[in-house]
Amino acid sequence: MCGRFALFDPGETLIAAFGLGERAAAALSERVLAPRYNIAPTQPVLAVRLAKNGERELAALQWGLVPFWAKDPGIGARMINARSETVAEKPSFRNAFKRRRCLIPASGFYEWQKTADGKQPVFIHSADKRPFGLAGLWETWQSSDGSYLETCTILTTAPNEMMRPIHNRMPVILSPEDYATWLHPEPKPAVGLHLLRPYPPEHMAAYPVSTYVNNPRHEDPACIAPV
Repeated sequence: MCGRFALFDPGETLIAAFGLGERAAAALSERVLAPRYNIAPTQPVLAVRLAKNGERELAALQWGLVPFWAKDPGIGARMINARSETVAEKPSFRNAFKRRRCLIPASGFYEWQKTADGKQPVFIHSADKRPFGLAGLWETWQSSDGSYLETCTILTTAPNEMMRPIHNRMPVILSPEDYATWLHPEPKPAVGLHLLRPYPPEHMAAYPVSTYVNNPRHEDPACIAPV
């Protein structure tokens, strides 16, 4: 699974990396993004999705997808990830997969590797230090009082050769040339399934970090400090 990640790239890097539309770029240029080193489930996350005018926009979504038909939004805490192998058929995700795809920008993500001394947290990032675009889905849920909640989930897939010794799953990381295809679902949405594959290991790097990151209340650069 992917249960913790970081986003500390500056706004100008995100504008360039995700081809944001003029409005989103202008809004991001005026906004100072606080670096986040320990993003946990149910917290707000930054997402890139298509606006009605076809431009890419930024949205703040709660991490943990709540299907539109859910009676209780608490279900979202169990929906932080969607398996790519079943996402097109599973009732919780299939509608979002057809119509509401997004990218979750990440400077890197954490996994916990089993060792003889316990679980060792590892920080995984791109080899060139550029932000990842994680494949996501988003959904809108309406409560009985008429208020709306927008939520998201991160897709996962089988691990590549680098990730296999660390964990048995990894988030779906999309190549920049695939962003447009992912964000523009085709009339036959299953076409996008070919994008849900392990990321090339040569484009990734990883190193162990302190168990300091285990506590989601810890939110500072010490989370990514090598040990």
